[in-house]
Amino acid sequence: MTETMGRRERKKREIRERIANAAARLFAEQGYDAVSMVAVAVAAGVAEQTVYNHFPTKPDLVLDLADEMLESARRAVADRGPLATPADALRLVVHGDIDHFVTEDPLLARGEYPAQSVESEVLRRYALHFRDEQAEALAEVIRDTDPELNPLVVRAHASALVTVLQAITDRVGAAILSGSDLDSVTEALHRDADVALADAAANFRAAKARAAEARAAEARAAEVAP
Repeated sequence: MTETMGRRERKKREIRERIANAAARLFAEQGYDAVSMVAVAVAAGVAEQTVYNHFPTKPDLVLDLADEMLESARRAVADRGPLATPADALRLVVHGDIDHFVTEDPLLARGEYPAQSVESEVLRRYALHFRDEQAEALAEVIRDTDPELNPLVVRAHASALVTVLQAITDRVGAAILSGSDLDSVTEALHRDADVALADAAANFRAAKARAAEARAAEARAAEVAP
């Protein structure tokens, strides 16, 4: 039974990947807005309902890894060491995403999230909604790990981190669409990501220091209070 279930799961993954790749090729050739779910089904050689079984909505065809991306960032921040900032924790995630996107098959890359979220205004709205969800997820983790920080400061910091993630994704997408030399783009992205994350880390440490100073002042005031 276990072997049978394993075969079924592999088949599901294979069909899902076939659908995603077919969609990416169509999006690359025609643009996200011009492609229908029926067209994806035909290109993948499956029934239309099969497409919906794996991707309930059309945006899911491009944002199919959104949950994985969100969880990867959330887990990195939640599991970071006691001296690491959220930006420090996201460094490996960010550099890994850069390397992943720019080493994709060029044809598929034009039809995937970074390029299509730049090219399609419709998909852009979905992408930004996802980033808002990602920012809230990161803020929730930071509130748990650093409860002394003001909740609004935490949300602002999480939003700043997600802005860095989206800005990098946008630059990858623009480079793919323009046919730029991805090696040079990658080098610049890695460098700029480090600069932006270092700045975010410094701001977070400063916020922590201010919170500690405020607690110390409150403690001193309590000691001298009648």
